[in-house]
Amino acid sequence: MAERLLIMRHGEAAPGRPDAERVLTPRGKAEAWRMGRWLAERGDLDLTGLRLLTSPYERARQTAAYIADPLGAEIALLPLITPDDPPEAVVEWLLAEADGRPMMLVGHMPLVAALTGLLVEGRGDVGPAFPTAAVAELASEVWATGCARLLGFMDPARVS
Repeated sequence: MAERLLIMRHGEAAPGRPDAERVLTPRGKAEAWRMGRWLAERGDLDLTGLRLLTSPYERARQTAAYIADPLGAEIALLPLITPDDPPEAVVEWLLAEADGRPMMLVGHMPLVAALTGLLVEGRGDVGPAFPTAAVAELASEVWATGCARLLGFMDPARVS
């Protein structure tokens, strides 16, 4: 049976320095809240036992909290999903850590686009543009380069 992976970009963040301490704007909080509710209300996606992993950057941690709340999930930090981390390292991590449970990664551009492109197309330069708080849903038997299928892509502007 194919495993599920959700890849999410954090909600809209305020400008500032240092980058790791930037926080969500009111709009970013609303985006994350909408996406959390949308995921919780989906009848076609079983997120029982979801492994919710987030970048240690503040805006990603805040976004993950809005996802965790309606799903009843616990959040774990994954230091290798910050903005400039290589997607290949995440693929290696996925290969080693996948355990059959659904996973969600809350990260940043350009990593989320590159990772999606690498998993689906086998190339990190062809991933989709991720608006803030967008979620890509992938399925795969094995989390290796070019082995996943993109099942869906949703952004908060399309969620009511």
